[in-house]
Amino acid sequence: MKRIELLASELGLRENEFVCYGTDKAKILREPNNFLNSHLILVTAINPTPYGEGKTTVTIGLNDAFSRLGLSSMAVLREPSLGPVFGLKGGATGGGKASIVPEDDINLHFTGDFHAITSANNLLCAAIDNHIFQGNELEIDPSTIMVKRCLDMNDRTLRDTFNITAASEVMAIFCLSTDFSDLRKRLGNILIGYTFSKKAIYAKDLKVDGAMALLLKDAFHPNLVQSLEENPVLVHGGPFANIAHGCNSILATKTAMSLSDYVVTEAGFGSDLGAEKFLNIKCPTSGLRPSFIVLVATVRALRHSGIENLHAHIDHLRQYHVPFCVAINRFSDDTEEELQTLQSYCKSLRVSSILTNSFSEGGKGSVSLAQYILKNFDSSNYQPLYSSSISVSNKIEFIAKKVYAASSVIYSEKAKEQLEKIESLGIEHFPICMAKTPYSISDDKEKLGYPKDYSISVRDIVVQTGSQMIIVLLNRIITMPGLPKRPNFLDME
Repeated sequence: MKRIELLASELGLRENEFVCYGTDKAKILREPNNFLNSHLILVTAINPTPYGEGKTTVTIGLNDAFSRLGLSSMAVLREPSLGPVFGLKGGATGGGKASIVPEDDINLHFTGDFHAITSANNLLCAAIDNHIFQGNELEIDPSTIMVKRCLDMNDRTLRDTFNITAASEVMAIFCLSTDFSDLRKRLGNILIGYTFSKKAIYAKDLKVDGAMALLLKDAFHPNLVQSLEENPVLVHGGPFANIAHGCNSILATKTAMSLSDYVVTEAGFGSDLGAEKFLNIKCPTSGLRPSFIVLVATVRALRHSGIENLHAHIDHLRQYHVPFCVAINRFSDDTEEELQTLQSYCKSLRVSSILTNSFSEGGKGSVSLAQYILKNFDSSNYQPLYSSSISVSNKIEFIAKKVYAASSVIYSEKAKEQLEKIESLGIEHFPICMAKTPYSISDDKEKLGYPKDYSISVRDIVVQTGSQMIIVLLNRIITMPGLPKRPNFLDME
């Protein structure tokens, strides 16, 4: 592979605008500028099986395909969490010939970003506990503390007191901050609880936000690596789409757009999770506007979920007025009959479909997809699904009906209490971050296909005043996963 300093120099970066981590990784120090002339392509998918369906592979392959066509292109991905790496899903560096390297480093400790985020979060928790222990001058009511410690590992024993790092508010802030000064401000605005007299208390009241920012100062620079075809890829931030907003950092996306004409990014799980949050949280927060959306579908996923699941995601994406197509990610066990059936189904829904096979062919396997995008992205007229000015309950209902095809929303008593608190904080303009199962467009993983006219259940609502999101937990979703019966670590040595 190319030495990383050569790749950086080919991007036009000067020696003082990046710092190498060995010979194959680097941090980009240059502030993004002139990014509005670049085209942003989002890769999303239908509801997956538990093993993933190849969004990252398609993203990397599409970036390689643009390069094969002689275009200036970069891919932007999230950093893998150790939880899935050692658990069930595995790493997040693509597959086959559409992979990024150094694979093992990226999937494990990489440049230490996850550890920095974990440390910043846990410093805040320690500061809260210490303040109370040392006399509690601010009169914090311990029963109202909202911040949990975090760990980048699946550990069900810690469920009551820990989040996985990917679901922490510090991770959300890390990815949604537009620059370092915004990061610093958002850390200070983390709501940690209330006083005995019901006054809101924030991280800045403990004067811990400066130290938290210090822990994140190096991590906040985007990471540069490369694909197997030696094309540049940024990997930065790693929230899960089922329990967080599921997109890489705004800073990395803008950096890539300032360095290339075409940027390919992906959002986690199906369009009902990652893409919905990309289009309704990340884009309105950052001012980014997508030029095109790729909806990845696989025969094996539709064998499991039913072909009508594709229809659900097509109906969802049509509402954003961004051109899109279906990319059929081909696997070796797909039959020609199954592929033709899927293509005919797309045609019946008046949606173009393109076969891709980057896993076996690298960028060559996605050239047709790249050529289709180049012919069709000019018609983008992106608009988010809902206005920030409507109430929180109306936003939740809007997503439930327009994305999940539900007919009603049922709130627990705890969730109703949280809605009342939100009104008192004056943050109703915050976007909604739904936390739910990724395996169905509904809040019930057993409801496969395209369920309609049912009720979704809101169990709890969590306010994040630092990331400026309202987390809505549906049904039985949890923010600290457990390991499966046969974890991936059994195959590692």
